[in-house]
Amino acid sequence: MYQTFIEPFRFPFMARALAELMILGALAGTVGVLILLRRLAFMTDALTHTVFPGVVIGYLLAGEGGIFWGALLAAAATAGLLTLLTRNRAVTEDTALAVLLTTFFAIGVVLVSRESGYTADLTAFLFGRILTVTPQQLTETLAVTALVIAALVLLRRPLLARAFDADGAQAAGHRIGLLDLATNAIVALVVVASVRAVGTILVIALLIVPAAAARAVSDRIALIVPIAAALGALAGWAGLTVSYDASIHHGLRLASGGTVVLVLITCYLIALAAATTRRRRHSPHPAPQGAP
Repeated sequence: MYQTFIEPFRFPFMARALAELMILGALAGTVGVLILLRRLAFMTDALTHTVFPGVVIGYLLAGEGGIFWGALLAAAATAGLLTLLTRNRAVTEDTALAVLLTTFFAIGVVLVSRESGYTADLTAFLFGRILTVTPQQLTETLAVTALVIAALVLLRRPLLARAFDADGAQAAGHRIGLLDLATNAIVALVVVASVRAVGTILVIALLIVPAAAARAVSDRIALIVPIAAALGALAGWAGLTVSYDASIHHGLRLASGGTVVLVLITCYLIALAAATTRRRRHSPHPAPQGAP
C-alpha cells in the first residue's frame, strides 16, 4: 500500500503533480455542482475549447509564461461574449455556444497549423502535461482557487436562487445578467487553471463527473458539494497513482490525465449503480395480481 500510494510522491515532480490534481479536482468538483444545477454542461464544454486560441497566442508571444494569461484573456472574452449574445432574444444559448466554440477553436487550430509540424508543445495542451507542473503553476492555481471560492461564498444565495428559480430571483431584486456573467467567469477561471495540467479536452470531465456522481448518491446540496470536491481530489490522486504504477512497474504507458478521467468515470458508474440499488430497495413492491 505504501509503495503504491505514498512512495511515488517522494519525487518533487510527482508531489507537484499530485498537489495540482487534488486542488483542481476539489475546485472543479465544487464548481461542477453549479454547472449541474444550471445545466451548463454544453457551455462548459464550449469554454474548454474557446480558451485554446488564447493558449496558443500566449505561448507564441511569451512561451510557457504566457499560456496562463493568454487562456485567461480568451476565457474572459468568451464569458463576456456569451453573456452578451444570450441576452439577445433572437439568439438562443445553443446557437451562441456553437458559434463561439467553432470560431475560437478554429482560430486556435489555424494558429497551430502555422507552426512547423504542429509542434508537440502546443498540441499537448489539448491533453495536458500534469507531470511537468511547476511551482509557478501551483501558485497560479491556488490564486484562481482562492478567487473562485471567494466568489462562490459571496454569491452563493443569488446563484442558488438563479439556478432553482430565475423568475423568482429576478423578482427578489437579483440581476440575472450579472449572475450569468459571474457564473460564466467562474467556470472560465477553472478552465484556465486546468488547461496546462489536464488539457482543454479532459477538463470537462473534472467539471462534470464528480458533481454528477455526488448527485447520484444524494439530493442535498449540503452533501453534494463536499462529496463532489472530495471525489475530484481523490480521483486525481488515484489516477496519478495508477498511471505511475502501470508505467514504472508494469511497462504500460498510461497518460496521467486520461487515467484520472477513467477513474472518475468508474466512480460515477459505481455511484450510479449504488443509487439504482438504493432506489429499488426503497421503492414499494407491487401488489400481486388478484390481491384485493
